[in-house]
This record gives sequence, structure tokens and C-alpha cells, in this order.
Amino acid sequence: MKKNRAEMGRTVGLLSLLITFNLLMVSESNLEDYDDELDSSEELTGSEFFSSINEAKQKVDQAFKLSRERIKESLNKADLNPSDFLKYLKAPVAGTRTAIRAASYMETALDILEKKIQNKYLRPFNITDVLSRDQKETLFKTTGCNYVTWPIHCPLNSPYRTITGQCNNREHPHFGVANHAYARWLPAEYEDGISLPRGLIGGQLYNGYPLPLVRQVSNEIITTSNENVTPDVQRSLAFMHFGQWVDHDLDLAPESPTNIDNRNVHCDSCCNYAPPFFPIKIPPGDPRITTPGICLPFIRTAAVCNPKTFVREQLNSITSFMDASMVYGSEEPLAKSLRNQSNPLGLMAINQNFTDAGLALLPFEINSYSLCLHTNKTAKIPCFKAGDGRANENLGLMAIHTLFLREHNRIAGELKTLNPHWKGETLYQETRKIIGALNQIYTYRNYLPLLLGNEFYKRLPVYKGYNKKVNPSISNVFSLAFRFGHGSVPPFVPRLDEKFQNLLPFSKTPLHLTFMAPWRILAEGGIDPLVRGFMADYSKLMRQNQMMVEELQERLFAQLEHIGLDLSALNLQRGRDHGLPGYNAWRRFCGLFAPSNEAQLAVVLRNRKLAKQFINLYGTPENIDIWIGAMAEPFVPNGRVGPLLACLIGAQFRKIRDGDRYWWENRDVFTSWQRRALRSDSFSRVICDNTHIKEVSRDIFKMNRYPRDFVSCGKIKSLDLSAWKE
Repeated sequence: MKKNRAEMGRTVGLLSLLITFNLLMVSESNLEDYDDELDSSEELTGSEFFSSINEAKQKVDQAFKLSRERIKESLNKADLNPSDFLKYLKAPVAGTRTAIRAASYMETALDILEKKIQNKYLRPFNITDVLSRDQKETLFKTTGCNYVTWPIHCPLNSPYRTITGQCNNREHPHFGVANHAYARWLPAEYEDGISLPRGLIGGQLYNGYPLPLVRQVSNEIITTSNENVTPDVQRSLAFMHFGQWVDHDLDLAPESPTNIDNRNVHCDSCCNYAPPFFPIKIPPGDPRITTPGICLPFIRTAAVCNPKTFVREQLNSITSFMDASMVYGSEEPLAKSLRNQSNPLGLMAINQNFTDAGLALLPFEINSYSLCLHTNKTAKIPCFKAGDGRANENLGLMAIHTLFLREHNRIAGELKTLNPHWKGETLYQETRKIIGALNQIYTYRNYLPLLLGNEFYKRLPVYKGYNKKVNPSISNVFSLAFRFGHGSVPPFVPRLDEKFQNLLPFSKTPLHLTFMAPWRILAEGGIDPLVRGFMADYSKLMRQNQMMVEELQERLFAQLEHIGLDLSALNLQRGRDHGLPGYNAWRRFCGLFAPSNEAQLAVVLRNRKLAKQFINLYGTPENIDIWIGAMAEPFVPNGRVGPLLACLIGAQFRKIRDGDRYWWENRDVFTSWQRRALRSDSFSRVICDNTHIKEVSRDIFKMNRYPRDFVSCGKIKSLDLSAWKE
């Protein structure tokens, strides 16, 4: 079946049936011959239609209930598996859960309808061809999927963003909104043209060759020992951490929370494909995983309602705008819960149990099942709570979250002094607006030029104002492309004393021992040693023979005595899960030369050995997975990504900027005086104002050596808030 005839995937159906359909597909012209045969009024009764929807809702609701119960059970276990950590980080909440449930209703209802009428046709059919237009509209409405298209009435004048991103674009209020689909820059490529990930069925050929197992690709291309790491002498560790901070402002693809048929739900190492489980198979002779018959766990990204083509699309649960949503959240209930409701000062809530030498810490989540309790059972410290659920992922990320929590409260306090008549809501919104603008400035002025190098001005020309025709929604391919940063993560977490020396007892902690461990912030000196560490230590340099450290490739979330996950294999599997086209398709999209053989690939990569490895694995450059193909390219001059990533990342950040009505440079957002004040601020000043650190580097994302490249905080210009005095 051709893609433009393909509609919504029913992954909960029998895989064998789907394969049979794939083998028997007829051409589009033949399908047109059978239009009269697929007459819904004759073949599908109203009672069958509505009973199928009700049955689907019951099945999904029961599965969601069972899923929640099992999550609680798993968090009550004495020991957790690494997959439990990943489930926690990707778990949907609030409105996201509602959106996923609606898509599950839709998928399951279509599957039930298909099974009811499949014996009425001798030839393969598409269930959505059987449904009338009215039935499709009814299905969207009764499942709740109409939320993705329902009309939104936007206020004519609002000085502040909505938390969800709605109404940023008044003509297209859904652009960039949380809990909507990623944008597609190229059509999805699935095994069946609908939803099944490529590589699922063994023996299938693509461009004449089978796809390799993702773990095999990881073993042969990625592997880097912790001892074999080249430091990036031009980029500080802050460069790596800030990249993750930015990513967590833009996209979060939650995992499907449940298995509708309740198969395989208790087996983290099983190898059966039972949606949403898409296990990572282990190749023969794997250097680490030698137990036969087991797989690494992998859960597919949650689908989102798709009213246009019914082809599976993935859900982005946070706003696509650079709006500091990792500080404030992307849903109203979360945003409200993060605020200090005890006074009208517009402050964010802080930790009521601990301080960091007198300075505020993030509040704890109120959850007796908090996963972070398991990383140190004697400390009994739960996870921190922030605008993004991934805040506890690593210590550097926790430190940046803490800095901006303190910065919000500091700025809100100064604004209250300047404008004593302002109410709490005004103080909160004005401060949120400033924090969002500062993050935009640090990203576009300081971070992206170091990332894109000589490609920066080509990809991000001078800002010319808001363009309501630009859709700023995060693209599906960007959700993989921006994972380039995994190649710049070093194997140890540096923490430095007041003299910027490695003399602390916990100065060099292996990375895998710091995942989901907020207790280390409390017990090992607060955030100051971490901040000094990422100012004065190196990022890892991503090299073709050192793509990712062993801490991530073999020990991801391996806090306990369990098989650690493989981040590179997860990235590769995620690209197939999302139906992303291969490496060459994206090279063509960017106007770059697409190599057709090993010799041409060797020229593009400037590496004959690596090109040979790719061809031995994939057979053709056409089949190379986008993430690893793009990662393997040599850097553009003065940058830290290759030409393909520079294109994809640059295109996305231009859309984010130009399609944002609240962009800080838009003349309707801040006054010229306020813009001048914002322009003079720096991330270094945020550190000075919110830690006990007295010396900082001026250009924090570049590698700086202490004391040569450091200055006292007195020499770092402060943010002049007098421009906000009424």
C-alpha cells in the first residue's frame, strides 16, 4: 500500500496478519477499482461501529490502570532495573497522559473494527477506507482525538506566553503547543507504510540489503573505553551541559505507558515484539551480554492522534518554544505546583528540608515511590521537582536547574523592590519572561556559534522579525539530531574545591554512579563544586573512533547489579521507532551530496576504514541510520557537528526563533531599554549571583584554565533591572 493511502497503524494487531497484508498489497490504481466494494453503509453497521469504540475504551482504560499499578509495584522492589530509570524519565503525566490515551483509543478501536469485518473481503483493505467521513469524524470526537484540531480563541493582546504554548501564533494556535505531534520534514518510513518500525522483521531487504541489529552497530562503530577519551581543549564541560539544558526546553518524547493486550509486560529482557515493546536484540558474540535469549528493553515512543494521514506520529509532550519550560513546565497544573503559593511575591517554591550553605535548592517531589530513593537507600532523598521530569538525570543538569530556580527568585525580589505595587502574578510572569529571554540569548549568542562554527551565519542569518507563516514545532528528525551531544559526555563527573583543584574525596565520580542521585548534591558539597567543574574542565571531543564513552554505551542507569542500557543502541532503535528516513535521504534534504558506494562515503567521512565498516554493516549508504551517519561526519570548521547536523540543527533553531511571537528581539515584547539590559547579561553572571563562587570564566562555554582565564565576579556586568521600573 502506498504511503499516501496508508492510514493509522494498529500495532496491537497480530504481526503475522500485518506481514501478510504487506505481501499482498495492491497498487493505488487497483484500490480505486474497489472503492464501490468498500462501502461503509453496506459493510459496517452503526451498532458495530459504536460498540467497537466502547470496547476499545474499556480495554485501554483497563490497560492504563494495570500499567500504573505495575509502575508502583516496580518502584516498591528492593532493586530496580536500568529500564525502570528510563520508564521514570519518559513517563507521561497529566495532559500528556490524556493525549496518549486518546491516541490509544483510536488505534485500538480501528484494530477492533478491522477484525470484525476482515472476513468480508477477499483482498487486503484499509480499515479507514471502509469508514465514511462522518464515521471518521465521530471516531475522532468520541476518542478525544479532536483536541489536536479543535478551535482555540486567542486573546488579541496578551503580554505573556501561555504555559502550554497555545496562541503564540494567533492564526495557527496549535503551532509549537505541548502534547502535539512532532513536525515531519520528510515522510515517515515504516515497515508497512503505517506504523511498524523498519528492521522489525528479520530478512527484510531495504535497497537490497537487510538492516543490521542496532546493538551490532553500537558494538562495531561506537565503543570507546573510559580510558580512551580525548578532551576537547576548546570547549568546556559547560558547553555539553548547556546543550542538554537547551534540548530539555524543546522536546520530550514520552514512552507508551502500557501494553493493551497485556503480553510480555513483566519481562524486561524478553525478545518478543509486543507493542509498545520493541526489544533490542543482541548479536552473536556480543562482548558484554552473553546470556542467550535475552534482549535489552525498549519501549516505543507514544503515538499522537493524527487527523491527516493516520500514519503513526510521535508526541512531543512539551512546548517547542525556547520559553524555559524546563523551569516552569508545559502544563498549567505543573506550573502552578512549582510556584510558592504561600505569599504574593511571584516566587518559585524551594526545598523546605535542606539548603545549599544557605542558598535555595529545588523542592522534592511529593511521591512515596520516588525513584531517586533507590540510588542511596540510607540517605532517603527523593527526586527533585522541576519544570521538566528529567531534571534528576545527572548532577550537572541538577546544578543548572538550581541556578535558574535561584535566578528566578532573585529577579522577582528585585522587581518587587522596583515596583512595590506589582502583584504576585505580574512578578511571576515578568520574571518568567526575563528568564526565557536570557536562555534565548545564551543559546543563540554564545552556544550555537560554538556548535555550528562557520555554518552559523549561513544557517541563522540576522533576525528580521516574527514570521507568522513559520511553524516552530520541533521536527521529528531534530529529536534524534540533537542527540549529537551524547558524543561529548566525559566518563567522570568533575567537582572542584574553592581553589579549582581535584582535591575533594568525590572529585572524579564515574558518570553511571551519578544518574538520578540528588542525594549527592546534599551530601557532597552542593552545586558549587559541580559548577566549578563544568567551568574549568573539558567536554569530551567526539571523534570518529571515540563516539561515546563506555559509561553511556554499557552502563546507562546501571546503578545496581543489573545489565546497563546502551544509549547508542537506544538512539538507533528510536530512529527506527519514529520512522525516520535514512542518512542519504537527509543529505538530499539538506542539498548535500548523497554517497552511493563505499568509495564516495569514504570521501564524505574522510575515513576509508569507517566507510568500510558502515558498508559491511548496512550494505549501502542509503540504509545508514540518521543518528549515527550524521554523528560520524567530520566537524564543520570551528564547529562541533558535521555538515548534515549543522543543516538540520540550524534549520530547526531558525524556525524556533522566527516563528516565536514572544522572541526577545521582537520589538513588541521588550522595550529597547530592556533589550539593551538583557543583551549585556551572561551565564557567568547567573553563577556569580546564585552561588558562593567568586571567580568565573567570561566565556563559559569555551575551555578556560584557572586562574589564567578567570576573573572576579566584580568584573562581570550585572543585569540592570531598572528598565523594568514603572
